[in-house]
Amino acid sequence: MPRAKGPKFGGWLGNVDTIEMMMKNAKEGYPGDGLYGLTAKLGPAFNMRVLWTDLLFTSNPEHIQRILATDFGNYVKGERFQQAMGSVLGVGVFNSDGDMWKFHRSMTRPFFTRDRITHFELFDRHALICIQQMKKRLEEGYPVDFQDLMGRFTLDAATEFLFGTCFHCLEDGLPYPYYVPTTSSPSSSSPSTSSILPTTTTTTTTTSGTLSTTTMNQTTSAQKFSTSFLLSQEVISDRERLGPLVWPLMEMWKDKTKEPMDVVGGWIDRIVREALERRKEKKIIKGREGEQEKMREEEGETLLDHLVEMTDDPTVLRDETLNIMIAGRDTTAATLSFVIYSLAKYPEAYKNLREEILRMIGSDTKKPLVYEQVKECRYLRAVINETLRLFPVVPFNIRESIHETTWPSPDPTKEPLYVPAGTKTAYSVFMMHRRPDLWGPDAEEFDPNRFLDHRLKEYVGKNPFIFLPFNAGPRICLGQQFAYNEMSFMLIRLVQHFESFEFCADACEPEFRAPRKEWVSSSEDRVKTFGAGHRKSVDEIFPKLTLTMSVAGGVWINAKEAQVWS
Repeated sequence: MPRAKGPKFGGWLGNVDTIEMMMKNAKEGYPGDGLYGLTAKLGPAFNMRVLWTDLLFTSNPEHIQRILATDFGNYVKGERFQQAMGSVLGVGVFNSDGDMWKFHRSMTRPFFTRDRITHFELFDRHALICIQQMKKRLEEGYPVDFQDLMGRFTLDAATEFLFGTCFHCLEDGLPYPYYVPTTSSPSSSSPSTSSILPTTTTTTTTTSGTLSTTTMNQTTSAQKFSTSFLLSQEVISDRERLGPLVWPLMEMWKDKTKEPMDVVGGWIDRIVREALERRKEKKIIKGREGEQEKMREEEGETLLDHLVEMTDDPTVLRDETLNIMIAGRDTTAATLSFVIYSLAKYPEAYKNLREEILRMIGSDTKKPLVYEQVKECRYLRAVINETLRLFPVVPFNIRESIHETTWPSPDPTKEPLYVPAGTKTAYSVFMMHRRPDLWGPDAEEFDPNRFLDHRLKEYVGKNPFIFLPFNAGPRICLGQQFAYNEMSFMLIRLVQHFESFEFCADACEPEFRAPRKEWVSSSEDRVKTFGAGHRKSVDEIFPKLTLTMSVAGGVWINAKEAQVWS
């Protein structure tokens, strides 16, 4: 397999400069920086060979298909990955292999039935609060950090749906743009605290995980939880970039995840404890009534209630809860944020979406949504898919080979590529989703119609593995349809309430504004980088990578209200 050399002077000893490059790009670069150049030079698969250890990288759909599906049994998370992620993910479904992974998967799968994932009443309640808060802030004359708002929406919805415990963080005051003077900031819009506590202003991390100047009365439990959760994910993401030889040295005296995970774990441990107590009480009641105990899904049963029917091990329950929190909240909030950013930048697409929703569903915001109606909104699904194509929320992932094997060479005239046993194999759906040779010359354009017209059959129809926003194979996301439904519901309500959206780049802190000067490249440079035009030259957002992808600094928007039926 082609071997990469470090970026400095042909590569430092052990390619240590490659680690330096990855860490720098993680903080300052656009996703794929550094890797695009290597791909242009070596092809879509190569060996980065860091600290004398093989690290294979690919953005080839055939290779990714083997890793995730056709040769699934030969690729695992592996001990090195589990060690790096363990202090946050524990032995949950995202960080386990073999029988433990199967156990976690079997626990969760039955809960995501059609009846549950099409239950829209919960979404409706939280969406209403979300839109009310949004309108209040817009009426004050300020844009809204939509990513922060979606972080609140999905956190409230996810915690209530999954655990029966809601943070009610949508009721807290929203952040203001960075340019609002701290000495004259408007008072918090939070109805629950503004009349009780004196107002203070601080720079904090919002529920979406982005730094923002916020006028607030106190740091809420939701903000503490979200901030801590984000910090812990940043730490374990850095561990993976540094590798198993380096990160333990960097944390020799202090586990950097301990403080944030004390906050996160404290909340998770409490709800697990309460769920186990409820289970114990239910057993006592059943015993008194002489009922034969059986596992069943009841109306109003949460996922956590379902899990405690499967195990009473608090560690297993805690780890699974944490893993599902990442899947059920972070990914959906980020995708909705990328959707609204894209629709604000492509008003014709928003016009088409609004026409479809008003035609198929109408403008009556009081009318309950019906799953069959939502399913028929084909352009709505195309908008979500196109956003997931350009901005997949898990843009990079990694596995480890168990046995030696081979991958087909991207060049059919050459020998297969050798994959040694016990080798880390990283792959990027982000880069694969933007390859012009897989998606056509307009691969980097936002165009939902590609999922409706001849291009769907021409590209995806020929090879479904070029589009993998929810993973694939045995580890495919169990909450995929739940996520589609939640995003569809929120977008329908937003379209009913707002005629248009405008992206407000100047509301974001200058340090997070994009495109950065160093991101803008000439057309000649773009051709050299594997045919990638790099949206980083034109995008006005700063994608940030931890375990998932979000927008540094937030997604600030203005919106024009529509006439709605009440």
